[in-house]
Amino acid sequence: MATEEGEINQNPAKLCRPRRSSAESASRTWVSQKAEKKTKEKRIKVILKKSEEERTEEERALLETSEDVVAELARRARQRQCVKKKMEEVEDSAEVLAVKTTQLSEAISQARHLVVYTGAGVSTAASIPDYRGPNGVWTLLQKGLDVTTTSLVDAEPTLTHMSLVKLQEKGLVQHIVSQNCDGLHLRSGFPQDALSEVHGNMYIEVCTKCKPENVYTRLFDVTERTAKFRHDTGRKCHRCRRPLRDTIVHFGEKGAVDQPLNWKAGIEAADDADMILCLGSSLKVLRRYPFLWGTDRSKALRPKLYIVNLQWTPKDSQATLKINGKCDEVMKMVMDRLQLDVPVYQRSQDPIFSLAIQLKSAELKTFTTKMLQLSDMCNNNTDTQILTDDLKPVCDEQLVATSPGGDTVKQDRDSKDDVKLCTLKPGWFGKGCRKRVVKRRRSSQVSIECVKEEVKEEGMETEETTSVPVSQPGQ
Repeated sequence: MATEEGEINQNPAKLCRPRRSSAESASRTWVSQKAEKKTKEKRIKVILKKSEEERTEEERALLETSEDVVAELARRARQRQCVKKKMEEVEDSAEVLAVKTTQLSEAISQARHLVVYTGAGVSTAASIPDYRGPNGVWTLLQKGLDVTTTSLVDAEPTLTHMSLVKLQEKGLVQHIVSQNCDGLHLRSGFPQDALSEVHGNMYIEVCTKCKPENVYTRLFDVTERTAKFRHDTGRKCHRCRRPLRDTIVHFGEKGAVDQPLNWKAGIEAADDADMILCLGSSLKVLRRYPFLWGTDRSKALRPKLYIVNLQWTPKDSQATLKINGKCDEVMKMVMDRLQLDVPVYQRSQDPIFSLAIQLKSAELKTFTTKMLQLSDMCNNNTDTQILTDDLKPVCDEQLVATSPGGDTVKQDRDSKDDVKLCTLKPGWFGKGCRKRVVKRRRSSQVSIECVKEEVKEEGMETEETTSVPVSQPGQ
């Protein structure tokens, strides 16, 4: 007792410093060991990059005593290579493509109830980037790069969109389930009751307070002010005066509106399907909806699966036929073999102009993005939308660019740089992914700093106090 009091008198700081609990000591020790493990892995990575002749005796000895770390690093390398290979875009040769498209056209003509699932790949020909391709939205944002594209309002339905319209008219396609938010299926003239846009439509906003829901189709991107978990568009319902919301379903969200998602019709179509055609989709999202794949049936009674995509999909092994090709090229060959003419898209016949709800004067200031217009609408007012000279949206002579901070900048086509592309980040087009990337990077940097501080503090306190045996968390 006297000895302990003497130590306290010699070192008064011990009296002020609270005793560390066993759990706290174990946590700090675990953090320190984790940092040491990371350092060791980095050193072994450098050694493995050297040839056998360049390695020193000390480095060889470290590899021999760290076989488990070497095996783990090799496993990670194989996994990265496998992921990289799945991301590669592969195209079938002309001979193989001819054979496969013949098989696909025969299957379409013989199908009793054909349902089509479409992804971003059907819109790449309209200058809308996909998500997981080499130059896709998620791929670029994961690398910290901006997404540069033309205004999505400038996009028009592709040959694939128009081919599906023709197939539906001929009774060969019964329903489309689309993951795309670009509204091109609607604009192609595909019937709305046979279309399920399960991730929303950039042209549609709804009032969920009205029963049934009041749907407002617009001629501009309604998601300018929206984002994940924030869906108010800044306009109000003409009937109940409550806020309107967009229809976009972001990653991590569940669809909260009836239209244009139309899940009920999509599920009913999938239940009756004897053939499923997937066009331009990685299927990494759709595969999570078991009711779309007939998994409640026996394998013999499940619909036959046909996939057209340049990249690997998780459903490839279950497909009756996988075609590695571009959607427009494949559908052109299929339509030729079916002896069907592909209708040409004409903006004057675009159904969105007849579906669009008239804007009120007070709503003209609620958006700044480009408006979808007919060829003669840049200089004239329309019956579909109320426009004034000072509030008229940007016409074809201008492009709208959204800076990383969200500010909108108008750029003339006649400028000396002849700008044709702009950086656009509406609420549904990559904004959520970029936030996750920034958050992940920021959290990893904080973790590294915390480890450094923990190790430094542990070392300083070890010099002042005697060490206490601790165990790993969970032991």
